[in-house]
Amino acid sequence: MSLFILTKHSPLIRREFVYGLGASLGSIALTSLLSAEETPDLLPKRLERSALLPAKAKRCIFLMMEGGPSHIDTFDPKPELNRRHLEEFSRNGEQQSAMSSGKRYFVKSPFDFEKAGESGADICKVWVHLREQVDSICFYRGAQAESVNHPTACYHINTGNRFGGDPAVGSWVTYGLGSMNEDLPAFVVLPRSSYPQGGAANWSNGFLPAAFQGTTLRPTGSPILDLKPPSGVTPELQRANLDLLADLNQGHLEQRPNRTDLEARMASYELAYRMQTEVPEILNLADEDATTLEMYGIGNAHTDDFGRKCLLARRLASQGVRFIQAYAGNWDSHDYIHRAHGALIRSVDQPIAALLKDLRQRGMLDDTLVFFCGEFGRTPDNGLRGGSKSYGRDHNAKAMTMWFAGGGVRAGHTIGATDELGMEAVTCVHPLRDVHVTLLRLLGLDDNRLTYFHAGRFKQLSQFGGKVIDELLA
Repeated sequence: MSLFILTKHSPLIRREFVYGLGASLGSIALTSLLSAEETPDLLPKRLERSALLPAKAKRCIFLMMEGGPSHIDTFDPKPELNRRHLEEFSRNGEQQSAMSSGKRYFVKSPFDFEKAGESGADICKVWVHLREQVDSICFYRGAQAESVNHPTACYHINTGNRFGGDPAVGSWVTYGLGSMNEDLPAFVVLPRSSYPQGGAANWSNGFLPAAFQGTTLRPTGSPILDLKPPSGVTPELQRANLDLLADLNQGHLEQRPNRTDLEARMASYELAYRMQTEVPEILNLADEDATTLEMYGIGNAHTDDFGRKCLLARRLASQGVRFIQAYAGNWDSHDYIHRAHGALIRSVDQPIAALLKDLRQRGMLDDTLVFFCGEFGRTPDNGLRGGSKSYGRDHNAKAMTMWFAGGGVRAGHTIGATDELGMEAVTCVHPLRDVHVTLLRLLGLDDNRLTYFHAGRFKQLSQFGGKVIDELLA
């Protein structure tokens, strides 16, 4: 921590004084990054650092179901809706839906539910494979979001800030813990062909140094462009070119201190060079046996896309990537939810179940946190825009189901509850910032100490603090 001595000969501005008193993990982590080696390396090899708290998990795989999957039609059955199906919906004489317009009606789930596993978890029967894994899962029904608009809600779950511009969860985690493999990015994103609403800001480094942004692997074609050097360029020639470029860039940087974007660009050249050896091997699924490929649903038209993402997530995790986020969607089923959600569940069911099974068989599930969620839940009511059998559901920030597996959570439990209609969480209710604080804690990080000085104050993932959801912890 910086030490300031107040004398008449040493004027001190207020911001410097506050910074000196408040220095915590943020400044310590950055110092560690910049001094990872004795030589003034171009920012960051981001070597692994010790967690601040006892960590249950070393890494996280974040399964992002973009579009808002319906809790009522996946993991939170509401028998009361069967009785009220197509009954006109109102409460206290007012429309209550988040997106209410015109006449609205209660709609039952088109799916049947069952109790699965020794834990008796509620699960829609379309989840044929995941039902076999429920005893590894902690379902949480008490979370509440704050926005019913997709872009702001996606930003909220991904960055803690509804308005964008802040670092993603993966950026905060890798900023606090560093990397376990200096030859690979610490934060990798596996997006859909169409980016989520809000775009790449969902995995941005925000105000953190640019080196902490998520690295995306393209869903089609070459996952990383220009991964191989041009024909005729030998490793020796490439190394000599990079060394010359580094010398020139270092002189340029010394004249422009505190340019983290420049530092990150320079570091990316070195990382890209190291990745040329390691990444092709990781991305090549041909060395996986036929049984593994079949387990993930690779080769099946319905499950191939997300199956590849889940298998790649496991391979990246096993090679030391700290935070992997895989996107699936679009779950925004305002109409024909039976058809839309049915197809989406089938596309991710087998891959996700295979991921959990594979991690457990390899002894990785205990120290890998798997987190499944969307940006919000959905309403128990809707309009009937295409006839009596076309119903879907609108956006609902007050009720949603997410789940965790591995990494120190209470496997085989369902925590929290929503009301009889699924409109609002009523038991073990927590805002998303508490979910973020809990996720960090499982990884050994304290949200109140994981800070970064920006715009005159120390900032953190939770924005202004939150509470660990103790009920989720083993």
